Amino acid sequence: MKYSNQARLLVAVDSIIFGFDGSDYKLLLIQRGFAPEKEKWSLMGGFVQINESVDEAADRILKQLTGLEDVYLEQLHIFGKPDRDPIERVVAVAYVALIDIQKYQQQINDDFHARWFLVKDLPKLIFDHEEMVKTAMERLRYKAAFHPILFELLPDKFTLPQLQAMYEGLYDTKIDKRNFSRKILSTSLLKKEKDKDKSSSKKGAFFYSLDEEYYKENFQSILNFIPKNEIPMLSE
Repeated sequence: MKYSNQARLLVAVDSIIFGFDGSDYKLLLIQRGFAPEKEKWSLMGGFVQINESVDEAADRILKQLTGLEDVYLEQLHIFGKPDRDPIERVVAVAYVALIDIQKYQQQINDDFHARWFLVKDLPKLIFDHEEMVKTAMERLRYKAAFHPILFELLPDKFTLPQLQAMYEGLYDTKIDKRNFSRKILSTSLLKKEKDKDKSSSKKGAFFYSLDEEYYKENFQSILNFIPKNEIPMLSE
């Protein structure tokens, strides 16, 4: 039995995969493997199969195209303009993925020429993928101010200056060092390590690591990481 007099359409998933290299935000793109727009730069995407959920399709396609698995992946938005795909009527469910670039660098599948691009200097993307990236950045900026979401981008050990650089890069602003350190340390998410990073100065900066158990328990809690007056877009 089928619903009568109803048009059929395809459902696709596209993943906006962000990474942070210590100073800049990057986006992982592939060269599209089929027409239309073959070999043009594209987000990671593919079609949902009849026997899988949308979330399962997102996991499968991410692993198939990049070799990546067990990464942070969150559904972002549905993009469904009738003319978004020139071949057929396709509704796309977009996801945001956050990964540690160094941790997953060796896992990336090279079959589709996956490559990191600076978010502030992206090539032309196919279809409405630029709109997807813009929407993803807006969501990330909002959510990161209240939840520890950006820690997904960090290596196992990091310094407070590195963490601050990550927040400053996301919001394209300077944040007061003392206020930032006080706010972050007050969340009880971090564990201070005994060793230091001395790559930038002789004095060095202590490494910190994430308290994984506390992180998982408080991931959805509103922790107010950054004072609103530190971020122009949140204080308007």
